[in-house]
Amino acid sequence: MQASMTSSFPLLHPVPADRAGVPSAAAAAARCAGTMAFSFDSSTLLQGQKAVTISHNGSVYRLQATKLGKLILTK
Repeated sequence: MQASMTSSFPLLHPVPADRAGVPSAAAAAARCAGTMAFSFDSSTLLQGQKAVTISHNGSVYRLQATKLGKLILTK
């Protein structure tokens, strides 16, 4: 028999904060939606490459790092 885990309190998710301790707008929006977005460092996605492709809903996108350290996502 499994124990039921019910509570009258809502499930709270931590909200990541920036260096000043202020929650980011995206993190706050995710919390309001009841979900928490995953966070990845760009080096994890790029794995030493200048660009990678990402498949999403049948479309292919290109994520590219610029010389100035910015990211560009194109379809």
